[in-house]
Amino acid sequence: MDRGIIRNREQAQQIRDFSGLRWGTITPTDIDGFFEINKELFVFIEIKFEGREMPYGQRLGLERVVDLLQKEKHAILIIAKHNEKIGVDIDAANCEVVRYRFREQWVIPKNPVRLKEFCDWFIESCLGYLP
Repeated sequence: MDRGIIRNREQAQQIRDFSGLRWGTITPTDIDGFFEINKELFVFIEIKFEGREMPYGQRLGLERVVDLLQKEKHAILIIAKHNEKIGVDIDAANCEVVRYRFREQWVIPKNPVRLKEFCDWFIESCLGYLP
């Protein structure tokens, strides 16, 4: 079985409406990507269209989760960008990292870096190996 590929394209295109899940001004958000390795390392990924920012609530919620995890584990929140037209698949591995949240602060990469390359670097830096 091919891991990470879209298995049911029609189902994947269904919109999730969270408007009925509301507590005051709080509603759920989605996450574009997440993985963990051996209960030691946690990576959250959000991919935005070039020039778009994360909504305040989504950013705040993900910051808080990552900051809490970092107190005992390796954790990072990565924001990447794409510029694909609607209807064209986004190759997440080749999206450019715009910024990342690590050790309770936002960092902008000094040089352009692709998401896969950045994730590989982070994993190897934290764990000393790539799975």
